[in-house]
Amino acid sequence: MATNTTEHAPSDVRADGTVPQELVTAYREHGFVRVRGVLTPGQAERFRAAAEAFLEAHRAESLERGGVFSQLVNVWQRDPALRELTLDRRLGRIAEQLAGFPLRLWHDQLLVKEPHNNAATEFHQDRPYWPHTGDRLPLSAWIALVDVPPERGCMTFLPGTQDRTGLRPQDLHHEDDLFEVDPSLRWAPRVTVPLRAGDCTFHSGYTGHMALPNRTGQARLAHVTIYMDEATRYSGAGHVVTDPLGLAAGERLDGDTFPRPWA
Repeated sequence: MATNTTEHAPSDVRADGTVPQELVTAYREHGFVRVRGVLTPGQAERFRAAAEAFLEAHRAESLERGGVFSQLVNVWQRDPALRELTLDRRLGRIAEQLAGFPLRLWHDQLLVKEPHNNAATEFHQDRPYWPHTGDRLPLSAWIALVDVPPERGCMTFLPGTQDRTGLRPQDLHHEDDLFEVDPSLRWAPRVTVPLRAGDCTFHSGYTGHMALPNRTGQARLAHVTIYMDEATRYSGAGHVVTDPLGLAAGERLDGDTFPRPWA
């Protein structure tokens, strides 16, 4: 069983469900921000248990990224507890506060880095993988369901890289791939952000980031809710989320499949 140490962890979320303006400013300047205590210790523990149970029941379906991590997509459609987390209104409102415009759910994913996994998830951007067009900056809420110190696989960000658009998708296994695409990024500052269970990082879909190896004996469990501009349209490219939907290029990504319950 996971052991968390969040009994007296601070929270950056105010009573009205918003975050302080300095965090909004930091997000827009750097392309990422840590928000502490988006979940209470009790919530973090409940969702951790739900994530572990879901993983155990669906492990055979998990998409193995060459041993780097296990990924289960759109868990909100199949598990009531994880649906509650993905569609959490407070989380969505914080995302909209940071973005500064209306958002919809793109998809969620349960990301698991197994114990003693010495593989890093190398530097990449998220947005180049997605079949989106006509959108402003998307963003992801990466919620730690267990304590994630550096040795358990927390993320490292390249501040200010959210303006590097138009790059091709990068290879998560290739340490230098992002830097071969844009050599100037090799010299960008790097910020590693440990998280306690219940903490969250929000990062732009264009912000360069990586995740360290998990060298501990405990699985790293993270639940990621990915938000997109409400006006996003389908580009026509292939993707595991849109492939079954029969969409035509140019259609809006909206409706029940891409909800915004925090509106």
